[in-house]
Amino acid sequence: MKKTFIFLFVLCGFLFAQVDANLEIVKKAKTLPKISVNIASDSAEIATLSKIKEILTKDLIISGHFDVALSNSIIKFDDELDTLRLSNEGLDLYLLLSAKRSLNGSYTLYTKLFDINAKTLSLQKSYTTLKEDRYPFLAHRTAISVNDHFDAPSIDWMDKFVVFSTYKESKKADIMIGDYTLNYKKTIIRGGLNIFPKWADKNQRSIYYTSYNYVKPTLVKLNIYTQEKSIIMQSDGMIVASDVNSDGSKVLITASPNNQPDVYLYNTSTKSAKQVTNYSGIDVSAQFIDDGSKMVFVSDRLGYPNIFAKSFNSRGVERLVYHSRNNSSATSHKDNIVYVSRESDNEFNSRTFNLYLMSTKSDSLKRLTSSGINQFPKFSKDGESLLFIKNFNSQSSVGIIRLNFNKSYLFNLDGGRIQSIDW
Repeated sequence: MKKTFIFLFVLCGFLFAQVDANLEIVKKAKTLPKISVNIASDSAEIATLSKIKEILTKDLIISGHFDVALSNSIIKFDDELDTLRLSNEGLDLYLLLSAKRSLNGSYTLYTKLFDINAKTLSLQKSYTTLKEDRYPFLAHRTAISVNDHFDAPSIDWMDKFVVFSTYKESKKADIMIGDYTLNYKKTIIRGGLNIFPKWADKNQRSIYYTSYNYVKPTLVKLNIYTQEKSIIMQSDGMIVASDVNSDGSKVLITASPNNQPDVYLYNTSTKSAKQVTNYSGIDVSAQFIDDGSKMVFVSDRLGYPNIFAKSFNSRGVERLVYHSRNNSSATSHKDNIVYVSRESDNEFNSRTFNLYLMSTKSDSLKRLTSSGINQFPKFSKDGESLLFIKNFNSQSSVGIIRLNFNKSYLFNLDGGRIQSIDW
């Protein structure tokens, strides 16, 4: 079966209409290809393979491009596939997994993707990690490969690290990296109070974070591979790196050297910071918009926190949000902004923080969450997915919203509470 026929996915894009506040799903076809994920019966690595299968299945579902189904077929990895039987089960694709653990501790996942309708082996690949505990990334890379094989919209974000801070106890927070499902986690900074991690580059080699382990609150840059550290800025009050531009050359920093939080633009080449706001109240949490020529930020200049925009070449500010009287943070991708709004009278919870999606080019507005405390939203690189933290019923989770499909998924953290997150 040709790729253009087998992959009958729902090709979606969200379009902001001038008068319609809803995300519109543009359907290009009526059905999704039905795929089954299976472990070869002769594989010896059943324990880890079962975990990989579970994550991979979830990845394919979250992609929105496949209909994942069960199959009763049992087959060895190198046996011939009974395509007639699988066709009768209604399957279009059959993904077979096997694995091998090496003496040096590396782990290799072997995959075969069969096109049931064409009765052919459509794709065969293997993926290796030097440490078996990183098996979630083998699942993610397989899902990305299958997705790319049919030219579906990218899900490359699944193979990226997330970096997050977790509270351990009072005045103690560690910084960890992991995959987006939190099946893989590794502590990279421990001891003391370390919060607000932010990736410093698109290659995810370095992070900025706020440390309270110095005489003053300090913004630190850390290479997560070499552990090389450098101090960027210090402040008597709060200091946070809230956003980094696309090439990593500029950083938006909230700092309060005179006990008054304002936004600063830091140049990584000259290692100098320019004050961007100078307001007698609170200006914090700035994010780049419009290809880096402007920023959105949170300010209490109306007497309560709200979202504003400002060009780096002018002094004036523009109010962006006319909804609610407590909007505490925002994230941006091109013309789209997701912000956090506190809703004390929410029908589901007396202390609810919801996420709202808006456009700077229209009056569109859509609520993305309905319950719990939803904070620290972050767009994926392509702007089609949203990462956020959800705290609900004493459980801390990483949330993923697939904006094109209007669906969300949660991945719980076992132990601790997530303070902030970035990807």
